[in-house]
Amino acid sequence: MTWLVVGLGNPGDQYAATRHNVGQMVIDHLVSRHNLTLTSHKSRTDIAAYKLGVGADAHSVILAKSKSYMNESGGPIKALATFYSVDPSQIIVLHDELDIPYAAIRAKVAGGDNGHNGLKSLTSAFGTADYFRVRLGIGRPMGQQDPGDFVLKQFSKEEKQNLGEFIDRGADCVEYLIDKGLDLTQSRFNS
Repeated sequence: MTWLVVGLGNPGDQYAATRHNVGQMVIDHLVSRHNLTLTSHKSRTDIAAYKLGVGADAHSVILAKSKSYMNESGGPIKALATFYSVDPSQIIVLHDELDIPYAAIRAKVAGGDNGHNGLKSLTSAFGTADYFRVRLGIGRPMGQQDPGDFVLKQFSKEEKQNLGEFIDRGADCVEYLIDKGLDLTQSRFNS
């Protein structure tokens, strides 16, 4: 069985370290963890593939980052899923989440987009919201700061102190979800 793991974010160096790109940071971490290299795919994505597990129980995993902006990510991801014949029920989307505290992780399946333009684009492209999500908490901005500006800023000095551990747990959550299923993943990670 093939799993498609998608990290949402915006392309370009100016966005790479921003809160909105935390999903892509987890993809980069998984690429590094498994000594892979992202390569360009005709779907306008960068991808890397590996096997999780051994023998007959192994899962094929395709890691993907769209080369389009967040609000247009549905088209490239749908094209990639079609190319590999991956059903939405075998897709895990990693994304930033304003409504949970910084460094908290929540795994779920289906649901609304909660105003997240990346999820909105994916749901529109697939015609369903029935895909897995690993919600990576970035918290809400303090005071009157606009959430749209907040997500496009880099993590604060304090947040950066445990950002590496947060990204590592995000990667663990993805692999646990593939290997153990949603219920066990929620018990372990939805703190």
